Amino acid sequence: MTVYRRLITRLALSASILAGTLVAAQAQDAAAVAERMKQFLSKQAMEISWSGIEGGGEAFTLEGVKFKATGETTPVELGKVSFEGVSEQDGTYRVETITTEAYSTTEDGAKIEVSPLVLSGVNLPAEGQSDPVADLMFYEGLELASLKVSMADRQVFSLENLTVEIPTPEDGQPMEFSGSAEKFTADLSLAEDPQAKAAIEALGLQTLTGSVEMTGSWNPADGRMGLSQYDLSVDNAGTFGMTFDLGGYTRDFIKAMQDMQKQMAEQPAGADDSAQGLAMLGLMQQLTFHSASLRWDDDTLTDKIIEYVAKSQNMKPEDIKNQAKAIMPFLTAQLNNPELSGQITSAVNAYLDNPQSLEISASPSTPVPFAQIMAAGMSDPMDLTKSLGVTVKANQAGAE
Repeated sequence: MTVYRRLITRLALSASILAGTLVAAQAQDAAAVAERMKQFLSKQAMEISWSGIEGGGEAFTLEGVKFKATGETTPVELGKVSFEGVSEQDGTYRVETITTEAYSTTEDGAKIEVSPLVLSGVNLPAEGQSDPVADLMFYEGLELASLKVSMADRQVFSLENLTVEIPTPEDGQPMEFSGSAEKFTADLSLAEDPQAKAAIEALGLQTLTGSVEMTGSWNPADGRMGLSQYDLSVDNAGTFGMTFDLGGYTRDFIKAMQDMQKQMAEQPAGADDSAQGLAMLGLMQQLTFHSASLRWDDDTLTDKIIEYVAKSQNMKPEDIKNQAKAIMPFLTAQLNNPELSGQITSAVNAYLDNPQSLEISASPSTPVPFAQIMAAGMSDPMDLTKSLGVTVKANQAGAE
């Protein structure tokens, strides 16, 4: 509205003066948005700078952009970063898309190539915003088409179609988030250790391909945070999955973590950070543990490993399985938890007979404070399996 009022009051001026005034106003707005971005990133212990601004109003470009974590000496030179669909309401800037240029660098003989990164639905909170949740609601979507790492002109790793979605939650509702990488590729044939190289070749894992999926939620009202899915799938091998459910991840906790992160980043290299380490432990004690799980869904990898081990020891695969079954009760007896020992032995036997899935879960009857977990870990680690309600099962369907 300010720009339009200025235009109305200057209708009697010449066209050249009018044009010059409009350009100046737009450039000033672009600079304000860029400075707000700089302030926002500073709270996250990150620094950004630029050499100039081209355009203004609803669309502009930062030129000569450099980016680095606080405390780092060498910045990443991003080049141009474009802002489109810029608007302002009650002091908060919203940018429909922020897009970087393609980026390439070489470090220690490794060439890293990154496609343009696109952030959508970017919110830059009004100045003086004291709610750390607003600082976390940086973007609603992220897209990265590709990331490649090469050594000696040979691609050793790639990631394709990485996406993240964090829709703005309704009032009082948990914040949902999800992400995925459509495909990753890793070349393991460059392994230098002879034994590792032989194992990789025998298992047919010279080139790994797969995908990643994750979903979760966070409720700012009560600090409950959960990762309901994190699946790392490798083609012709299997899927490793994990989940967790924590309490106490409140606004105050986030603010304290942000402040501590910034303090640690600003410390000079080699400085004593023991005080920050103790403070971090104190913060972690504000969290409570509700549940967690680790799961493996097999896709032929287990049989390949057993066959490889059997061949290397001049034995039959069935003999390797029987040896594992025989030794398992003696290994699990050290847990001092007969019920869990029986579960592990039964699960391993069933899995070796028919490798489908193996899952370790921890779900206490009531939430356990992290302080209690840490204390038990130092005094009686074996007792943790009981207090956390650890269970082991095999070949059972996972949660939908």
